[in-house]
Amino acid sequence: MAGLSSGTVGSMEQTVKVEGGEVWADDSGGEGLPLVLLHPGIADSRVWEPVLPGLTTRYRVIRYDARGFGKSPAPTGPYTQTGDLRRVLDHFGLDRAVLVGSSMGGKSVIDFALSDPERVAALGLLVPGVTGYPKLESPDLSAEIARLAQAGDMDGLLALSLRTFAAAGSAPDARAAELVRDSFRGWFSTYGHEQAEQPAFDRLSELRMPCVLLLGEQDTPRLVACNEAMAARIPGCRLVRVPESDHLPTLRAPGTVVRVINGLFERVG
Repeated sequence: MAGLSSGTVGSMEQTVKVEGGEVWADDSGGEGLPLVLLHPGIADSRVWEPVLPGLTTRYRVIRYDARGFGKSPAPTGPYTQTGDLRRVLDHFGLDRAVLVGSSMGGKSVIDFALSDPERVAALGLLVPGVTGYPKLESPDLSAEIARLAQAGDMDGLLALSLRTFAAAGSAPDARAAELVRDSFRGWFSTYGHEQAEQPAFDRLSELRMPCVLLLGEQDTPRLVACNEAMAARIPGCRLVRVPESDHLPTLRAPGTVVRVINGLFERVG
């Protein structure tokens, strides 16, 4: 993304100690119920930059790079995403927050909301993944990603990733390409270290906090079907369809993302 940066004006970058490592985080400051943002697996926390101007004027916004992504070091031992999220909340002294996660980040906030529901004021899910959903992964896609990675063909891997996850972009899609290419370090460095969470799909009915799920209609058919099924299982979940979005809604429809998050805050009791 041309002009991508790692912090926002007036924000404070911090290093958060997690189990056996550390992660980079950014805190906008401010008062009131905080908003914590978790990025997708095809980007780092810079993916939130298009929506930050519309959020940091209203909320205290905290975002961080998962291990191996962006400015966070690669993991050196076993860890879980939920464990790291818990450490981030503890570091900033947050007993309760609105959690918004995109894709991989969505999967993480679901897992955390199931384990620590009292700490989640509301849940925002942007094109989320979820553990335990059958046939979410495409065997052909996984095999092709593995083939390109083993061959060291990063250009081929980038092209495949953009065709699959960023189909709504106009070529050359420099913004998405930079984020996706930089995310490869996270893909490879976390392999064998990140520990699997318990399957969550069959437990979605346990989520009782306000929830919204944003679905990109140009996302992969498998994920669209998964997101529809997820929204149907979460009690009171608001489903928002975004025709112009693929797997990167903050790049494709930032205004819609901000409105969705504002609406989520309005539902918090």
